[in-house]
Amino acid sequence: MRKLIKVGFIGVLFVLIFACQKEENEIVQDETSLSAKAPLFRLMSRVAQNPTSHDNVLDNSNCFTVQLPVEVIVNGQQITVLNAAGYQLVDDAINANSNDDDIVNFVFPITIQFQNFESLIISNENDLHDVLEDCEEEEDHDSHEIDCVSFAYPIIFTTYDSINQITGNITIHSNQQMYNFLHDVDEQLLLSIVYPVSIVNNANQNTVVNSNEELESFLEDALEDCGSNQNSGITLESVITDGSWKVAYFFKNNQNQTSDFNGYNIVFLYNEDIEVTGNNSTINGEWKINSNSSERKLEIDLDGNELERLEEKWKVVEYSTTLVKLRLVGQGNGGNNYLYLEKN
Repeated sequence: MRKLIKVGFIGVLFVLIFACQKEENEIVQDETSLSAKAPLFRLMSRVAQNPTSHDNVLDNSNCFTVQLPVEVIVNGQQITVLNAAGYQLVDDAINANSNDDDIVNFVFPITIQFQNFESLIISNENDLHDVLEDCEEEEDHDSHEIDCVSFAYPIIFTTYDSINQITGNITIHSNQQMYNFLHDVDEQLLLSIVYPVSIVNNANQNTVVNSNEELESFLEDALEDCGSNQNSGITLESVITDGSWKVAYFFKNNQNQTSDFNGYNIVFLYNEDIEVTGNNSTINGEWKINSNSSERKLEIDLDGNELERLEEKWKVVEYSTTLVKLRLVGQGNGGNNYLYLEKN
């Protein structure tokens, strides 16, 4: 009888522990928790990063910024750039004549600062060339900053290690902390933002957001407002109908499902037909762009069920000549869906 009682007690204890662990997982992995590499955190990283695109007239790179003051020589003219207003002097010197080389030559040494706020002294042209080569290999398609809004700190994240089943929290006090935390965080972590979060625009107006959806929508709207992120007059229609595309990123139900679309090539034809080839099949369909004053959507409709996950009215978040980012607001606890198309 004593053995039976002991075994029964252990069994009940096991059930209680399992139930508590299951409950903890359910608490941590709710709809507010996102994997560490979720698109929302990439948007937040771009707000927090060291601004690097505003001086591209000097370095032609989003990878770093050149610390001022700096001396440059353009078409034989020596220019001292003391502040941001000096960028226009360089641009004017480049555009002064049509029969010169328009190369910006630095007077070394110079100091550059990367997106993560780390600095590096560059002693000569060869060192600068090496850094630029490394940047081309590592640079993200969306590496330019969202520079017209900023976070009001502190911001608190709760964390859950899905492998070791450990919870925690971290308080962020600065842009540098935010960028490096989101850039270096382990992929196995689930993160939740402790709301509310305050965001300030360039006019010093404060906006309070209370959910992932509100924050993501606000930052996506900021992409339209930030001067460095505008599309220089190119239209979405002209972009997607130029060449073929592949699925560079597909995120649904808080899971990266990109590999499911490996091998497929997508062609958007001018007559609003779609042709998808790959994996020994050809799938036809139709596309349409719907726009209003607040948003633009790309509607995709394909024959059959093979690629039915692509069949949605996707919100167009941003685009360039080589990358189109689309988002679909999720229903229930599934979270948002994301589709990124990259030009082949």
